[in-house]
Amino acid sequence: VLDRRTGVRFLEMWGMFENGNFFMLRSSVESIKESVAIANRFLAYVGIIAAFASGLIIWYVSGKVTEPILQLTDISKRMIHLDFEAKYTGRSRTEVALLGENINKLSGALEKTISELKTANNELEKDIEQKTKIDLMRKELLSNISHELKTPIALIQGYAEGLKEQINEDAESREFYCDVIMDEASKMNNLVKKIMTLNELEFGNDNVTMERFDIVALICNYIQSAQILTEQKGVTVRVQDSSSIYVWADEFKTEEVFANYFTNAVNHATGEKLVEVKFSRCGDSVRVSVVNTGMPIPEESLDKIWDKFYKVDKARTREYGGSGVGLSIVKAIMNSMNQEFGVINYENGVEFWFELDFAGAGKVIDADAGI
Repeated sequence: VLDRRTGVRFLEMWGMFENGNFFMLRSSVESIKESVAIANRFLAYVGIIAAFASGLIIWYVSGKVTEPILQLTDISKRMIHLDFEAKYTGRSRTEVALLGENINKLSGALEKTISELKTANNELEKDIEQKTKIDLMRKELLSNISHELKTPIALIQGYAEGLKEQINEDAESREFYCDVIMDEASKMNNLVKKIMTLNELEFGNDNVTMERFDIVALICNYIQSAQILTEQKGVTVRVQDSSSIYVWADEFKTEEVFANYFTNAVNHATGEKLVEVKFSRCGDSVRVSVVNTGMPIPEESLDKIWDKFYKVDKARTREYGGSGVGLSIVKAIMNSMNQEFGVINYENGVEFWFELDFAGAGKVIDADAGI
């Protein structure tokens, strides 16, 4: 209803009570609209606050639910790349937590298994490498032995056929034939022994017994036992004057090293035909040097002389019955004792040396003595 006097619209309600009285209620339309607007704004604010609160609650609850799942997802991704360091740390007793514990157990089991597999794989690679190395060494050894035995076998066969067919009937020729056969058989026997010794050393089947002994006495005794060889070759031997020098080493193997050096020196000595044995201190070690006069070793052969069956002068080596194995035995023995050894060329000679741990002496030797 429009109030013509004020120009304001009103919403009116009227009626009658039971006692016959009339009543009328009137409210302006503008106030009603304003109340509705206020109510709408209030409901909007309440709705926004409720939505925000609901969002926070949903975010918090979903975070609690999804966090362990995301953690498990990250752990599984790292496990794909064989990274087993990450572990599930949840402490609740939910199904997700139980899954996390099982993944931790699975991760530990996989890490242990992969570690064992890698260890086994490394061992297998070493075994394969060692087997390949052994096969190559075996082939090389068979090839070298075949080559070395070819000449003596041919000589023995030839002279044996000569004896059988009585090519020379005089006793002197038959005796010469027999001497050649015996000499070649002896060379083959020595070669086989040296190869067996070298094989044991290279494969670590020969034990090293470290003991304290007098190296000077050992060398002097050996030189005395080899006097016949030096007299046959017309070689003069000089040993540096020295009291007892004690060392730590394998006495038997040390004598074998010196024997190879000394025999080579005697067989290769030319010119003055002089072989000298010297002793010197090198820090905590004693150096034993065997020097012979003669032609130096060609520079290109210095690194090869330690190889099996290598011969600088094949004709000369064959002449005195050498096999090309001696220096290989020296190398294997010195390596088994973890000691130094080597060769030095001079203008008119060659020096072979080896070192042993010093264990006391009756006479102090200067570091440069005998060099």
